[in-house]
Amino acid sequence: MSKVIKGMEMEDLRRTFKDVRELVVLSVSKLDALGEYNLRKTMREKNVRLRQVKNSLTRNVFRELKIQVPDDSPFWKLPTMLAWGATSAKELSNAVRSEIEGPKTAAKYKDKVKVKGGIADGQPIAFEEMLKLPTRLELISEILGMLFASASAIAGGLTGPVAQVASQIEKISEKKEEDAPAAAPA
Repeated sequence: MSKVIKGMEMEDLRRTFKDVRELVVLSVSKLDALGEYNLRKTMREKNVRLRQVKNSLTRNVFRELKIQVPDDSPFWKLPTMLAWGATSAKELSNAVRSEIEGPKTAAKYKDKVKVKGGIADGQPIAFEEMLKLPTRLELISEILGMLFASASAIAGGLTGPVAQVASQIEKISEKKEEDAPAAAPA
């Protein structure tokens, strides 16, 4: 590959992965053209894109883009295909897993497509850990739950003493009402 072609390929990789922070790294071998077409088609339906990359060029581009995959990582062994898209790392990894390990497709991709791992927020991560990461909506709901729990505790702390004072005032007013009718007939 000439320097000009390498430069063009690296520039295309830079443009493609400039804003991508979540990836699944796959190893694809012995997959025929029809199998690869079907894999790409079903992944595209799940809003996941696939790209076969040259390891040495991608390693250099990732270094420039601050995606921290070490040069001696197992990600750079064997042919590499990158999957990205979806709205979160969890959604991406679930889409890849459901396609590769799904009941209808597991036999079709067995020993042909393997997951090397994942990249979440620019850091390498085990694929199993990537599956456990919360989605953006899950994080937002968890944070809101914590805020509402704290707010209700504060509200309870503020209304508790007020309710006690109101109860005591009510008891005092009841005692005065009981004493008042008894004094009137005399």
